Amino acid sequence: MKNSTQEYFSSVAGKVPPKKRKRVYIASPYTKGDVAINVRKQITAFTILLNEGYIPFAPLMSHFIHLVNPQSYDTWMQWDLDWLDTCDIVLRLEGESEGADKEVARAKEKGIKVVYSLKELL
Repeated sequence: MKNSTQEYFSSVAGKVPPKKRKRVYIASPYTKGDVAINVRKQITAFTILLNEGYIPFAPLMSHFIHLVNPQSYDTWMQWDLDWLDTCDIVLRLEGESEGADKEVARAKEKGIKVVYSLKELL
């Protein structure tokens, strides 16, 4: 029996235009405001991008790992930046965030395209 992830990848295999098979790093607020709402916004963006054929990366999924195995801010930021370096595009969601601003700066430093709305990718 296939799970929904397997079904998704089976449904898009060979059907998604190559230009959309890009890795998208989602940069957004985490600790400013309501953490649960911030995580939900990033998961929503992730789902939209996944359904459009992108390969999204949602660093705020680390929120759930942190609940079980807490790490320092610096550890999580380094992990985020290591993943960001492998992406083709950074999507910066709205909202104040020093961490997301650092991620955008890193992307620009590495020549990675930065967009500021989902509409730019759809």
